[in-house]
Amino acid sequence: MDRRGTLIATILASSLAFVLGSIVTVALPQMQASFNAGPTGAQWIVTAYLLPLGAFVLMGGALGDHYGRKRVFEAGLLLFAATCLMCALAPSFPILMVARALEGLAAALIAPTSLAIIANTFTGPARGRAVGTWAGVGAAAGALAPVLGGVIVDLAGWRWAFAAMAPIALTAWWVARDAIRESRADGAAGAPLDWTGAALISAGLLALVWGLVALPDRGLTVEVMAALVAGAALVVGFVWVEANKGDLAMTPLRLFRDRVFSGLTLFTFALYAALGGLMLLLPYMLIQSQGYSATAAGAAMLPFPLILAVLSRVAGGPLADRFGARRLLTVGAGLVAGGFALFAVIPGTGVSYAVHILPPLVVLALGMSLAVAPLTNAVLGSAGERHAGVASGLNNAISRIGGLLATALLGLVLLSNDLVTGFATAAWAGVALALISAVIAATMLRADT
Repeated sequence: MDRRGTLIATILASSLAFVLGSIVTVALPQMQASFNAGPTGAQWIVTAYLLPLGAFVLMGGALGDHYGRKRVFEAGLLLFAATCLMCALAPSFPILMVARALEGLAAALIAPTSLAIIANTFTGPARGRAVGTWAGVGAAAGALAPVLGGVIVDLAGWRWAFAAMAPIALTAWWVARDAIRESRADGAAGAPLDWTGAALISAGLLALVWGLVALPDRGLTVEVMAALVAGAALVVGFVWVEANKGDLAMTPLRLFRDRVFSGLTLFTFALYAALGGLMLLLPYMLIQSQGYSATAAGAAMLPFPLILAVLSRVAGGPLADRFGARRLLTVGAGLVAGGFALFAVIPGTGVSYAVHILPPLVVLALGMSLAVAPLTNAVLGSAGERHAGVASGLNNAISRIGGLLATALLGLVLLSNDLVTGFATAAWAGVALALISAVIAATMLRADT
């Protein structure tokens, strides 16, 4: 086993999500125009990826625990490379949607297994430093992506931005072949996989998200109401099935008996629901409303991932060891709420980057820097070695689902005549969610977390 190679492979793989998300945010208006897609089409370009990622990331962790984390991790990387090329070559909007969905499925195999591999390879303080490095370098990749992606989009078009992702995925696969050792959860090889649970949660999320995306455009029609009710019923059915399967469930509900794990899950959902929608909407607003080019919009986002990259390793190691995750998560979420509050008072006209965009981005980045690495490390620690893959998958799923639901509701803003005012309204929602996260961290986590 090569620890350095393991960290390089998992960082490269995990960076794919940062990089791809950053590129899509600056490429979205051009993709929308390329296929003559309206505001709802723009939502589905993002949602088609997030939906299978949120729905199947739990199964991705379970597959890694069952068949081998390295095997599933490598399969995800090969699929990701292939689907990036499929996106780049998509001749029509429906084919692009299929490619984006398969891309999300690939990411669902990569995300939980990469964290489980780190948890299996590193222990004690070394794990905190490894997770901090993983988060920091991933954020650094995300820092360069919007600028480089914007340059590619402006000079060559959005298709080449997707094509550029394939070599990164293949490089991670090549390093992983020799560096990572195979690992499974104890006793997982003979346990059946929970396909029923996977089907229920996937169908439930699909129905809910379709209903939320269609709601601003269609209104509360019979079809929309039926989708929302059916989605809620399927999610309830998923919880019932998981409760009756015990440790054989895709999501062992006994994990939630631990107050700390439950608190971390709620914290993750609220924080990433706040962050997901607004961070997608900001570059879109800059391009569509303020006249920024894709390159300029990418450069405008640069301070956020740069600060995250520099500070994540410190927060995941020395700061977490000294102050504990509870304090860092509480303060971090409070700073995120402050950043959103600054965004919420953006004026309707005369928007200045130095006055109205940069300061909130810096405050948001400081808050997320204190939260990301300690949150991930605390989740892995609270679940234990046996459920490392499932726990990392669950935490990733919760963060994706939070961002997915926020993205689904962005139609209320995208369909409005004033993007800036809609952006400010969305920022107030972010303030509320971030404050909820801070309260959860302060009240549900132990002092020694």
